[in-house]
Amino acid sequence: MRTRTKSLFALTWVALFAAAACTSPVKDQKEEVKESPASPKTSQTASLKDDQLNAIYPYYQHLTTALVEADATEAKVAAAAIELGAQEIPGAESISSLASKIAATNDIDAQRIEFAALSTHFIALLKKAGMGGGELYIAHCPMASNDKGADWVTSSREIKNPYFGESMLTCGTIKETLK
Repeated sequence: MRTRTKSLFALTWVALFAAAACTSPVKDQKEEVKESPASPKTSQTASLKDDQLNAIYPYYQHLTTALVEADATEAKVAAAAIELGAQEIPGAESISSLASKIAATNDIDAQRIEFAALSTHFIALLKKAGMGGGELYIAHCPMASNDKGADWVTSSREIKNPYFGESMLTCGTIKETLK
């Protein structure tokens, strides 16, 4: 039964990726190819001192982008990668647990709620580890979490709000720069 479940899970993912590939417009060869969910594009200017945290940061970026775009499926993929990576980081148990909750639901609002808590823990680990190079920014949305406010990490000073997406895309401010 377990083997059958694993096979069905694998086939489901293959079907999803095949469907996505079939519906993608053909790109000009000179255009940059979009990274697959399994290997999100990493920031060219920022790196973290902790190699394990640096390894999951691209998936955190992927999760943030998925929430900005209200793409629950992509959020699940990114969160699953964060969950696995965080299991290898001492002190990141809460990040792994919260990522697991995001990966377990298709509800974008529920994913955003868990993302607020995940970001709080991620920021704490990020500050503890320190930057290896470049800059990252801590952005803040005062209206997230029922007007309690919530933060997230971004590699750009341009605000793209993961808590409200398109409805309030530029709501927020940069409150801190990590160097």
